[in-house]
Amino acid sequence: MAQGQAAMIRTDKERMQQSSMTLSALRALTAILLISFWSTASLADDDESSEASAHILAAEIALQGMDYLAASREYRQAAELSDSVDVATQATRVASTFGFNEDALAAARRWLELDEDSDEALFYVARLELRNGNLRAAKRWYRTLLERSDEAPDERLLSLIGVLGDEDAEAANEVMQALARPYDDSAYAQYAAAVMALGAEEIETAREQALAAIELDAEPWLTEKAKLLYGRILLVAGETDEAIDYVARIIGDDPQPDPDARMELALIMMTAGRNDDALSQVNQVLLENSANFDALRLMAIINFREANLDAAWEDFEDLLSSGQHTMDALYYLARISDFRQEPERAIRLYTQVRSGSHAVTSQRRAAALMAFNRENPDDAIAHIDEFARSSPQHGVDMMQAKAQLLAALERHDEALEYYDLLVEYRPDAEGVMLGRAELLLRMSRLDDAIDQYRAAVRRWPESALSLNALGYTLADRTDRYREAERLIRKALRYDPDSPAIIDSLGWVLYRLGRPEEALVELERAYAGFPDSEVAAHVVEVLVVLDRSEEAMEFLLQAEEKDPESQLLKDVRERMFPETP
Repeated sequence: MAQGQAAMIRTDKERMQQSSMTLSALRALTAILLISFWSTASLADDDESSEASAHILAAEIALQGMDYLAASREYRQAAELSDSVDVATQATRVASTFGFNEDALAAARRWLELDEDSDEALFYVARLELRNGNLRAAKRWYRTLLERSDEAPDERLLSLIGVLGDEDAEAANEVMQALARPYDDSAYAQYAAAVMALGAEEIETAREQALAAIELDAEPWLTEKAKLLYGRILLVAGETDEAIDYVARIIGDDPQPDPDARMELALIMMTAGRNDDALSQVNQVLLENSANFDALRLMAIINFREANLDAAWEDFEDLLSSGQHTMDALYYLARISDFRQEPERAIRLYTQVRSGSHAVTSQRRAAALMAFNRENPDDAIAHIDEFARSSPQHGVDMMQAKAQLLAALERHDEALEYYDLLVEYRPDAEGVMLGRAELLLRMSRLDDAIDQYRAAVRRWPESALSLNALGYTLADRTDRYREAERLIRKALRYDPDSPAIIDSLGWVLYRLGRPEEALVELERAYAGFPDSEVAAHVVEVLVVLDRSEEAMEFLLQAEEKDPESQLLKDVRERMFPETP
């Protein structure tokens, strides 16, 4: 590619990015601004009904008390009673932020009814219809939003990629495919549809649409993006060598290859486990432009993955100094400190990760380190509450973190109170229901735990996770071994390579009096996941098979990997009571 062509591509790319920003209710709203929930100023107008005002006041009090569901419901009722756009806006944003989508949708519909020209209200209605599974309505509202501009709707589909990328992949793909269908001859539409199809793992559809985007007469920058997308599709399809060769040819055919192409090749190589080759591509990008901070970030991550912690530390410190990718740099510096068993430094770094994709993980880990490395575990609980107040969009996530931390601290009654709230807040969250069941097991409430696991299996009958949790509990804590085996084998049909489920199968076979078959499965599970619980199972079965020397050797190896494991201590006491 000639230098003039390359400059033209960059100019066209910048122009498209600028024009797509004119869609105020899409690009701007991909990161919707959070309002200050803690204001005590009433939203009600002077002539607002006293009933609506009462609901607003109740909502603000609930927010202060971190009772998120009550706040959402009170705001929804206020919106239904009020003619104020501000009240409907507040109600929508609060309920949406905390993930109470039905309340949010009702408020958003009221908002749009009061202000039918609001792109933001229309955006919320479209998104919330999608989240509530009303795909026909979501398609209609997104189509209306696309048409509210002088810009061509097919070009505006590019702006929807980021918006729909945060939603359920299959539902988002169905919406995008419907929106793109009228524009078969548009490279913009074909590219946008291909991205969403890939996210939904509709590989052949993504392949066809990416090729169509490449073949259509598009602007050069879009054609290149479509080619790079096609390379990624090849990778996801399992055609790793073909993906690497394809993207490498794009670079080789261009006298001045776009750095994005080298970065894409590096990502493909890293995904394929070829980290040295990936580093070579990144280093070439940095050689041409040392201020390419995306490349510096990728180099740091590759070094981290390769356990080159000193090099990774320097890279992330450079990234931090640059002011770019700050949250990523802090997160990985915290993880390195964690690996190096420097808890106070790790806490200091984790607590600074206040936004971005690593925020919740970082604050949870900071709280755990506080709880088990400082004298007062309540410092950790206070930290969780402080982060939830300052970042209300993560409030429910932090409630779950608190429940899990309280359970780990053996403050079971307190933990159960939060799990009860979480089940009410997130009735469709499988992990919450299973977490509550596990807590009930810790509390020796076996029947209640089994009832909770059964409820999860009824709710998610094709979930390997729920099926295995119930099956293993029945095998380990009851004599209902035949039912346990049926559940575990069903779980294996959905996830045949899961070491956890294979371990469960081995354990139930052992409980059924078939130790030889059990050992085969348990050793297979341990090969896939050398966990102390699986090791304890292997040791017990070896002893029953009169292979005590092998059992002791296996136990010693497992203890070397995890010397603090209570499970290994327990199996030693039971199987080798005379051995210190």
